[in-house]
Amino acid sequence: MHYLNIFLRKPFLLLIFCFALLSCDASYVEIPANDELLDGPVDGLSNSESAQFLRGDAAVNEVFTRETGLGPTFVGTSCINCHAGDGKGHLFTTLTRFGQIDETGNQFLNQGGPQLQNRALPGYLPEQIPAGATFSKFTPPAFTGLGFLQYVSDADLIQMTDPDDSNGDGISGSVNWISIPGYSITTSNAITQNSKHIGRYGKKASAFDLLHQTVNAYNQDMGITSVFNPIDHYSNLEIDPEISTAKVNDVIFYLSTLKAPIPRNQNDAGVIRGKNIFTQINCVACHKSELKTSYSPINALSYKTFAPYTDLLLHDMGSALDDRYTEGSAKTYEWRTPPLWGIGLSENSQGGNLFLMHDGRAKTIEQAITLHGGEAEQSRNAFEKLSKEDKEALLKFIKSL
Repeated sequence: MHYLNIFLRKPFLLLIFCFALLSCDASYVEIPANDELLDGPVDGLSNSESAQFLRGDAAVNEVFTRETGLGPTFVGTSCINCHAGDGKGHLFTTLTRFGQIDETGNQFLNQGGPQLQNRALPGYLPEQIPAGATFSKFTPPAFTGLGFLQYVSDADLIQMTDPDDSNGDGISGSVNWISIPGYSITTSNAITQNSKHIGRYGKKASAFDLLHQTVNAYNQDMGITSVFNPIDHYSNLEIDPEISTAKVNDVIFYLSTLKAPIPRNQNDAGVIRGKNIFTQINCVACHKSELKTSYSPINALSYKTFAPYTDLLLHDMGSALDDRYTEGSAKTYEWRTPPLWGIGLSENSQGGNLFLMHDGRAKTIEQAITLHGGEAEQSRNAFEKLSKEDKEALLKFIKSL
């Protein structure tokens, strides 16, 4: 009654109170549909796994400072700097890799290779590309669905290769044989060649698994040492770990259990037409629409069929995309087929624009297609001969992924 008397004596207060209630209601923000977001866990996680997923989510958002181990030279201050919303990076977050031109290895590891740290703390100077070193720009990829890719068996990858193009379709495809770090955990069904293992992550498929990729990212992107790699990239000295093993494991679990991107509008007539054209011009030769996982210690990832639109193999992409830089056994003109899933949501993390191909040079999906050469030349030529309506349908399908 006391508050009512106040409002009756001072009606303007009642108006302000009502306006505040209306404003609160009007400020409601609609939550995007699940298929419009790249983040979120896979289905089927246990309570303890869900808790670890949340810890990993917090860890990828952690911002490092001088006091918490950043630098002294670095690329970014957090994982999310380069992967906003778990999506693709922007030109401003594109990485520079340098120093290797063939299978003999990187000759510039003692001069900062393989990654350029282009930023520095006060009192230090950013790295410069050494004279004589070839280099390439790598736009950060999306995080989502990575766990599914890790558990495609080596045998399935080998089965998809055709290094001599024995079937005559113009598509070869090979795996990248890499030397793995001592901390990597291999499985009993791993396939090796001359003590080297199959890489599957990165533009050149030069990272063995998510542990390898994550440890490299902490060390090379942020200058953070761990028990897995205690070498400070600036001084080349072994120092105490600057991030706990538990936190590294949480990040790996988070990356492993981010859901696969959910395709949209799959019953749309234009999307269906575009999907058929995608098959007809043989884009599926490299951008496989179906892969399967083998056993995973994470039950939610075991024996799953999924649609990443990649074969995880290296392909000759032609001279226009030859940057004279490579990693592992990949040639300078070979690139791992990037998954197409989630491409329709890439603009959300790339500032409202698209930056496609390994270095972000393509500003539209159509431009990315026309940059395909080498093994993809036949499909590119077939695309260019399509009618306007068929091109639009194909692009609509790709945007639906």
